[in-house]
Amino acid sequence: MFLFPLRDENQSYAVPIVVLAIIAVNIYVFFLEVTHPGGFELSVYSWGAIPREILTGRDIPPEIGAPVQVTLFTSMFMHGGLLHLLGNMWFLWLFGDNCEWVMGRFRFLVFYIVCGLAAALSQLVISPLSTLPMVGASGAIAGVMAAYLVCYPRARIYSLFWFFIFFRMVYVPAWLFLGMWILFQIFYGMGSFGSSGGGVAYFAHIGGFFAGLLLVRKLAIKQRIIKRNRDHFDIEM
Repeated sequence: MFLFPLRDENQSYAVPIVVLAIIAVNIYVFFLEVTHPGGFELSVYSWGAIPREILTGRDIPPEIGAPVQVTLFTSMFMHGGLLHLLGNMWFLWLFGDNCEWVMGRFRFLVFYIVCGLAAALSQLVISPLSTLPMVGASGAIAGVMAAYLVCYPRARIYSLFWFFIFFRMVYVPAWLFLGMWILFQIFYGMGSFGSSGGGVAYFAHIGGFFAGLLLVRKLAIKQRIIKRNRDHFDIEM
């Protein structure tokens, strides 16, 4: 089963400056990856977050000439391929604009970075001896999705539903779409225990999502309240 979001029904109340800036930074960093003098793979192994490096404090070659802990930050702006980048940026654009409005620009930026760090640390706890680099904005974006779930649980997400040869466009409430998403991350994450190969860092998604659940109400601007009505939740002054 495949469910991909195409748009939501929430109005954008302001230009999401921070979301646009984060997207621009991710695109620029990907450009640096593909034009890296040593090649794409070398850039990922240099600036991606490698659990064993971070826990031991020892930079495994290729060395970066900086404390290895900095890769917890740099890794959240890197991606493993063009589709990885495009998918993440689409989810950020779709769910991030309303969340930025709820928190305000500076608080949203803080929220995004903290969720990204929590995501990387969650995966690090699960795979402390791994020498494979973690890259991607998925963990931070998972936090944004959690914030959207808290603020707009009844907003409808227009999505492509695909099951084998059957597909159609459907409206799915945010609580169902995002609830299914995190349940799948937990399911696949549990199935990945003991795996030594690379792949999707499911526990980074889980860590980022639950960090978002914990932080969103603390960082939402107090003058703005969540109003319930018959069809959906909305945010208003």
